[in-house]
Amino acid sequence: MAKIGLAAKVCVLVAMVCGGAARFAGAQQIQVSGANRTIAVTATEDAGRRADTAVVHVGYQLYGGTSEQVSVAAGSASTAIVKALLAQGVAKDAIESESQGTGPVQDFQPTPLSAEEKMQHRFQAQQSWAVRCSADEAARVLAAAVDAGANQSGAIEWSVADEASLSAEAAGKALKHAQSIATQMASGLGAKLGPLVYASNEAPQLRVLPMNGRGVGLAAMMDGPPTMRKTLSLGAPMVHRSATVAAVFSLE
Repeated sequence: MAKIGLAAKVCVLVAMVCGGAARFAGAQQIQVSGANRTIAVTATEDAGRRADTAVVHVGYQLYGGTSEQVSVAAGSASTAIVKALLAQGVAKDAIESESQGTGPVQDFQPTPLSAEEKMQHRFQAQQSWAVRCSADEAARVLAAAVDAGANQSGAIEWSVADEASLSAEAAGKALKHAQSIATQMASGLGAKLGPLVYASNEAPQLRVLPMNGRGVGLAAMMDGPPTMRKTLSLGAPMVHRSATVAAVFSLE
């Protein structure tokens, strides 16, 4: 939503009525005075596109009675998961290791374990990866990893490949809106809007809109049978960029 800031109102009144000196907050080098009649406006606009890229986070956590058992099981799990990802067409350089480790399990457990269970949970191992793929491939990549033993998976980061153009689109819309506001202000003052003399753009903010309950959640997807997981679609959400432009226009 566009907005006319206090600075805009003050600049117009000072320049048109009093003729005193003032400066626009977002334009430190623009002198506003009776001899330099200007209108300063801020406007915020949004641009959005469907996500076309994704980073799928997958990993596992397992337990064993001895350090050797855990290490062997971890090696098998890592090999199986990476092999499954490669079989889906994921490039090797698109699979980045995030964390891994093995060690003894602390005595504290969220739920009580029997003596036999404690013997099988003396050591633990975990490993995780970030897998880059297209948005359309995210569900298939996640399902393949889970089927291969990735029992700590599901988080997905959505984005667009060309974020620069999305940011530029938001800034362009904000500047156009600012000009529209300035034109209306100039008309109300009985003047004609002149050319743009200054503009600045705040750092754009990234927003990813939720899917609003569309489709099946990740938890349900991973709890279902393998054949069910492979047929479900995550549905890429919209990725938005918001830009705020501060603009100064001359008055004719």
